[in-house]
Amino acid sequence: MSVPCARDHVASRPTWRCRACGIAWPCSAAKVRLLAEYRGNTPGLMVYLVMLREEATAQLAELNPSAPPPDLHRRFTDWVPVRSG
Repeated sequence: MSVPCARDHVASRPTWRCRACGIAWPCSAAKVRLLAEYRGNTPGLMVYLVMLREEATAQLAELNPSAPPPDLHRRFTDWVPVRSG
């Protein structure tokens, strides 16, 4: 059995669960990887995450048409540190 590495912590669509650890994506490992990849480019990270959030909202709505998808703002974007100043 192989140990998952950071790059394996990607979303499994359309459920938006982490392929490596199975929790809601972005998981902690994915967040750390994204922060490292977008170091110095917070606006770029936010644009990317908002695009994914909208994709997840649509896909989760298709999976369960009888219930609205949860508010994914906190899950996808609220964790990104914002510098003041």
